[in-house]
Amino acid sequence: MQFTNEVNWSFLDFLVAGILLLSTVVAIEFVVQNINKKSIKLLLILGILAIIILIWIELAVGIFGTPLAGS
Repeated sequence: MQFTNEVNWSFLDFLVAGILLLSTVVAIEFVVQNINKKSIKLLLILGILAIIILIWIELAVGIFGTPLAGS
């Protein structure tokens, strides 16, 4: 794309990436605003980040082999 021709994202790829990032920010902001106990807040934020990372990896390379990864 900008730096190399090896990356070929379509509009849908950018849309999905944007939705994932936006939903992550919204979920973390919700936790920060509504949870008072720091230990629970930290665990929820780490859980949200872990889920988003797993979704991103699945969409990129298909570690679980779901149809979302193109397999």
